[in-house]
Amino acid sequence: MKNFQYFKPKSLKEASEILSKHKGKAHILNGGTDLIIRMRDRIIEPEVVVDIKEIDELNSIHLNKHGELIIGACVNLNDIAHNKIVDENYDFLSKAAHMVGSSQVRNRATMVGNICNASPLADTATPLLALDAKVLVYGAEGKKEISIHDFFIWVRKTCLKIGEIVIGIKIPSYSNDILGDFQKISRRKMVDLSTVCGTVLKNGDDIRIALGAVSPTPIRLRKTEGFIKGKELTEEVIKKALEVAVSEISPIDDIRASKEYRINMTKVIIKRGLKKIRQKNLALAEG
Repeated sequence: MKNFQYFKPKSLKEASEILSKHKGKAHILNGGTDLIIRMRDRIIEPEVVVDIKEIDELNSIHLNKHGELIIGACVNLNDIAHNKIVDENYDFLSKAAHMVGSSQVRNRATMVGNICNASPLADTATPLLALDAKVLVYGAEGKKEISIHDFFIWVRKTCLKIGEIVIGIKIPSYSNDILGDFQKISRRKMVDLSTVCGTVLKNGDDIRIALGAVSPTPIRLRKTEGFIKGKELTEEVIKKALEVAVSEISPIDDIRASKEYRINMTKVIIKRGLKKIRQKNLALAEG
């Protein structure tokens, strides 16, 4: 590992100034589960490492005055997975957080780190896409919000500019009839990267579908959502929805799976999610 300067700022302003000063030669250290490995393997060789873990406002989970859920950048995945507010309102997000790596990794890794890596197979990205989450950012111009849909640019590339820091995630307030289903297909049940992952979400009359590991970035399936909208989830509608979904993805062959397998698992994830929603709809109709 190459020698580097280490900074541990106490404020966002100080952290942003350090990042701006070193113009792309500095990297943020949060959980470090990805950064340290990439530095060890000399995939990246930053001259400066900026540790943000002691900036107080980045270490909490809370509901703001509008009922929106705020998850700070430094909150680790185990804390998210076991948080009462998250579990009671967004249990599928808790599940996604719990499916990342081992318990030891989750004690260090963060949701913000998971999305900032911009991996196509980031487990927590699909529930955030389905929830229309906002990425909270601090930079030279102060604080701003970026839609999660605009955040991912390409494989391991985000829209962040030099000097900008992701300080948290904001999830809109939803009514009590929200229903989400997160699924992860991998070679092992736990401690493995996703072969395909996805979230199917019902919010009122809308159904949202987000997938990971089937495109250069995690994606929402807008055409499939449009096809389903306003339709009863019969077997025929689900079958046709799966055909539309396949037309929206661009999976590849790699060490984890073939393109064909990913297409098949995409269908499995969406079908499971839609059938779960159909069962809930039937229960409501009978109740």
